[in-house]
Amino acid sequence: MSLSNLFNRIIDSVDPIVSGILDRALNKKVLSEEDAIKLFESKGLELNALLLVADELRRRTVGDVVTYVVNRNINFTNVCTARCGFCAFSKYPTEADAYLLSVDEIAKRTEEAWRIGATEVCIQGGLHPKVDAHFYENVCKAIKERVPSIHIHAFSPMEIVHGAEGAGLSVTEHLKMLKDAGLGSMPGTAAEILNDQVRSIICPRKIDVKTWINVVKTAHKLKIPTTCTIMYGHVDKPEHWASHITLLRELQKETFGFTEFVPLSFVHSNTPIYKKGVARPGATGVQDLKMHAISRLMLNDYIKNIQVSWVKLGPRLAQICLNAGANDFGGTLMNESISRAAGAVSGQVMRPEEIKRLIYDMGRAPAQRTTTYQILRSFNS
Repeated sequence: MSLSNLFNRIIDSVDPIVSGILDRALNKKVLSEEDAIKLFESKGLELNALLLVADELRRRTVGDVVTYVVNRNINFTNVCTARCGFCAFSKYPTEADAYLLSVDEIAKRTEEAWRIGATEVCIQGGLHPKVDAHFYENVCKAIKERVPSIHIHAFSPMEIVHGAEGAGLSVTEHLKMLKDAGLGSMPGTAAEILNDQVRSIICPRKIDVKTWINVVKTAHKLKIPTTCTIMYGHVDKPEHWASHITLLRELQKETFGFTEFVPLSFVHSNTPIYKKGVARPGATGVQDLKMHAISRLMLNDYIKNIQVSWVKLGPRLAQICLNAGANDFGGTLMNESISRAAGAVSGQVMRPEEIKRLIYDMGRAPAQRTTTYQILRSFNS
């Protein structure tokens, strides 16, 4: 049997409904939530076809370049009042290993990162009762005083609300304050699953969906770009995933403020909701592949950058997801703590040389980028 005959046989064997959805995606038609749910149910040949189409759309949209950013994560406190069920990082203020870094220490660590080539510092932490908008502002000012050229990517929508409430400010006032102090962009974390019923189980003390959307919309209106994320593999279902991705797409149509979409596979082993038997033991590898592929099909014309989280997936599966629609390998990190606390085996640092090795091995061309996806340095494949 020839190769072309084999492909024709495979295509003829694919469920006609799935085949129709994939054809529409290849022809730049907008897919519905129902389409996404059907694709999340795919197995066997349908799954293989999904991955091929996602890879082809990636190639058409962003080519064979795989980007990455040289950055440092600074988790400035592990004290948190939210106590989310999926988090093994947070501590009470009275616990022996609770900590809060000083503004000066955060600025010092940023300067260290800059000296070894970082262009971005990513700053997030727990919801410390003594931290408010002025602490966040002072962090940005101190960093810019020491390292004026570094990009500050910091403070999730939950932290923005927490800081604003602590200082008696509106979200708009808080964001304007931070932008004036040097904030360059925000991580679109705290999204988890944008469904209030799911959130009532996994993070009942966190902001609701409406509030998350309001913070992100406000940031975009103020020309503060953000990423967007999904955390999947706990108590959620495919219909939640499809709805979440559709919501992000509609929001991007309105604001065009998202720089990338980052699927975050739930790391389960040390988390309260898993230990209590509430959550599943994370996503399967097949679900990870589907999430990246379907995100490419759903978001391709609106959010062109799909990032793999090597911290959550591990380097090998992250590498494979580059053939499932993804085009960005994330950051070098230099000190990620939150995923490690939850039980991730990766997460401290991945050097640029290792990122490039994994990209080369896929037959793709690595490129170092800025936070907002300007290419700083390209490398041949």
